[in-house]
Amino acid sequence: MPTQPHPERIEFGLDTFGDVPVGADGAPVTYAEAIRATLDEAVVADRAGVDVILVGEHHRREYAISAPEVVLAGIAARTDRIRVGSGVTVLSSDDPVRVFQRFATVDAIARGRAEVILGRGSFTESFPLFGYNLSDYEVLFEEKIELFARLLDERGVTWSGSVRAPLDGVEVYPKTESGALSTWVGVGGSPQSVVRAARYGFPLMLAIIGGDPARFSPYIDLYRRASREFGTPELPVGMHSPGFIADTDREAFDAFYPGYEAMHAIIGPERGLPPLRREHFDAEVAHGSMYLGSPDTVARKIARTIRRLGVGRFDMIYTMGAQPADARLRAVELYGTEVIPRVRELLARDS
Repeated sequence: MPTQPHPERIEFGLDTFGDVPVGADGAPVTYAEAIRATLDEAVVADRAGVDVILVGEHHRREYAISAPEVVLAGIAARTDRIRVGSGVTVLSSDDPVRVFQRFATVDAIARGRAEVILGRGSFTESFPLFGYNLSDYEVLFEEKIELFARLLDERGVTWSGSVRAPLDGVEVYPKTESGALSTWVGVGGSPQSVVRAARYGFPLMLAIIGGDPARFSPYIDLYRRASREFGTPELPVGMHSPGFIADTDREAFDAFYPGYEAMHAIIGPERGLPPLRREHFDAEVAHGSMYLGSPDTVARKIARTIRRLGVGRFDMIYTMGAQPADARLRAVELYGTEVIPRVRELLARDS
C-alpha cells in the first residue's frame, strides 16, 4: 500500500470550469449570473472549511470563465482563508510573463493564498483563438513552462526560445510578498508530462476523470522515482475527479445527471467518445472516478481512493454541465461541512 499522508495533512479542494447552471425556472442563467454564482459558491466553500477553490479556463459557450485570474481576484476579496487557484491555466496559449504577473496580483489580493496549476488544457479552442498553431502543441508548453519556472525565482530572467521574444536579465513585476508563488502542473495521463513536473520540481495534479483510479498508481510511482533521480523534492501529489453531493444518493443523481448527460451529448462527439449509456455512468459511480451521492457515500469512496493512491490532496470537480444553481450551493456546503470531516475520520482509523 502507498505511503499515507497523515489525515489532518491531506487537503481537499473544489474545481469548477464555470459551467453555466440552470436557474429556478430550469433555463440557463446568463454568463454574468454564472460568474457571480461561482463567487457565491466560493464564499460558501470558504465558510464550510474547504481548503482550495479552483476555477478553470475555457473559451466556449458552455462555460462562463475565460479569465480565471479575474474571477479569483473577486473570490479572494470576498473570502478569508480558502486558497484560490486555477484548474488549469492553459500556459501553451498564454504568455508566461503575463501569467506570473496576474497571479502575483491575485496573490497580493488574497494575502498569499493564490496558486496556479499549469497545464495544456482539456480543450484546444484557445490555440486558434489566440493565434497559435496546434502543430506547435508540444514545443509551446515545453518552452513556456521552462520560462515560467525561471520567473518563479523572482530575479532577473534571461531566457531564449522559439515561441516568444527572448529576455535578457529582465525583472518582472509585481513580485509576490512571500517570494514564492505556489505552482502545480496538471497532467492528464502522459508519462512525459509526469517526468517534466518532477524535473522542474513542481507538485503533480492528476486529472482522473474516468475509469478505475488505481490505474494512475504507476504515474504516481513514476513521479516519485523521477523526483529522486532529478534530485528535486518529493512534493505532494494531488488528484481531481468529478462528483456531486446532495442529502441523499437519489437527490444527488437527480440534480447532477441531466446536466451531465446534456454536456456529454455536446462534448462526446467532439472527442470521438461513444454515446453516454446509463450502465456505464452507474459503473463510474460504483467503481470508477465519479464521486456522486450522499455525504457518507462520497466520503467513503474518497477515503478508499486516497488509501489506494496515497495522494495528499483530493479536488472534486463539482460542476459538469448545467446543474441547478441551488443544488450546487448545497453540494459545496455538504462537501465542506460533512464530507471532508468524514473522510478524515475514516482515514484516521487506518493511521
